[in-house]
Amino acid sequence: MPKVRHYADLVATLAGLMWLAVFWSVSASARIGSLEPTLAAVLALGSMILVSFVHRPIRVLLGRYHVRKRRTEMWMHILALPLTLAFLIAIVIETLFTPLDGAQKMLLFNVLATSGWGVFVLTLLGKWLIHRFNARRQGRA
Repeated sequence: MPKVRHYADLVATLAGLMWLAVFWSVSASARIGSLEPTLAAVLALGSMILVSFVHRPIRVLLGRYHVRKRRTEMWMHILALPLTLAFLIAIVIETLFTPLDGAQKMLLFNVLATSGWGVFVLTLLGKWLIHRFNARRQGRA
């Protein structure tokens, strides 16, 4: 597997982890009633984004096709699917059991987003193992 794909996997995994930190900080802020966790996470996120725009090698790396493709896959795993599922599951819970407040809905989204990120990481690991096995097998044949 080319080196740029390894970088793309690493960038997408770290970007997903960074966004999960922001999502969970919102839940923590709602729980304790203070904005400090969210402000700290947004400050860290903003610093990483600023560095990625200012530092030329990182900017060039992030502009490559494989990195954009992996980050799009990551967004599908941690944002699009969890938002849809959280919405549908919250409707079912509210209809069958009890109303949910905003913090509970955010917690449901966070759990689904974290599990989606885990699936994304396991998928990347599986792809890496398959490519590694195929390269080893072709090298010996």
